[in-house]
Amino acid sequence: MTSIYSAIKDDHDRHRVLLDRIADTSGASEARQSAWTEFYYEVKSHAAAEEETFYSKLISETWGQDSARHSVHEHQQLDDLMEELHNMDMASSGWMAKFKTLRHDYEHHIDEEEDEVFTRAREVIDDKEIEGYGQRFLARKKEERALVDRKTEDSLED
Repeated sequence: MTSIYSAIKDDHDRHRVLLDRIADTSGASEARQSAWTEFYYEVKSHAAAEEETFYSKLISETWGQDSARHSVHEHQQLDDLMEELHNMDMASSGWMAKFKTLRHDYEHHIDEEEDEVFTRAREVIDDKEIEGYGQRFLARKKEERALVDRKTEDSLED
């Protein structure tokens, strides 16, 4: 059975590969568009599933509230950057500059999550207590993938 930690880490590793692929592209090429689209949907569904499974568990414990809130806040900041990029002309000079900011911030976020948040969670959450969370995360991520466009439209209406 997949643990929540390995499920999230596997996604992070995939996201790092996609960030590299995007960085190696130029202009509005098919390669950039393809890698960006995959990254965009992956990260949006990942973040929502992570918040609904892993972070909901952390926030229910007093020791995890600050970490969970911090990470969810970073998710919102990253989401805002992703929406800006998603609506920009990929061939513009500003697109790659903004992408570099997103990449830096996202890599910082996932490194912090893997190093600090996971370490603390493993210290205080018994494996039996969190068993099955990896499967829940993966199932929720799949559901979230189908909701990305609708959630984006809803947020634009707000």
